[in-house]
Amino acid sequence: MNLLGLPAFVLLLAFVFARVEVHIEGDKGWASGLPTWRIEEHRLLDLLLWGKPLTGYFVWSFLFVFLMFHLTLFLQPAFSWRLEGKILACLIFFWIAEDFLWFILNPAFGLRRFCPEYAPWHRHWRWGLPCEYWWFGAAGLVLSLLCR
Repeated sequence: MNLLGLPAFVLLLAFVFARVEVHIEGDKGWASGLPTWRIEEHRLLDLLLWGKPLTGYFVWSFLFVFLMFHLTLFLQPAFSWRLEGKILACLIFFWIAEDFLWFILNPAFGLRRFCPEYAPWHRHWRWGLPCEYWWFGAAGLVLSLLCR
């Protein structure tokens, strides 16, 4: 059950959160139409966010999701680095799936607009996907394998 159940649950969470973000952001990706603070350029953004702007909306969204994924540590307090690795791997897969689903579920985008031309906040693409999908996907896979 866990082998299929956990990925299915993470995908369900990503689907629900993507639906929420579609309703919040509408046809303007990366919070570009929201009344929130933005830092457009900084050297750390190139390193940590692949050159994307940092917004108040995403700081609080990321923090909320990060804390929710760690809720299990309060429900069953048994911290281990193995469990933390599993949580972080799930978190990585959640954000990749959520971002992709945002495009698929957003009536202003869809699969045909999942490309650099319509998603300038994803600045680096390779083989039809944003580079961070490849890098973080590989990191999540390695983390998952190490924590089995």
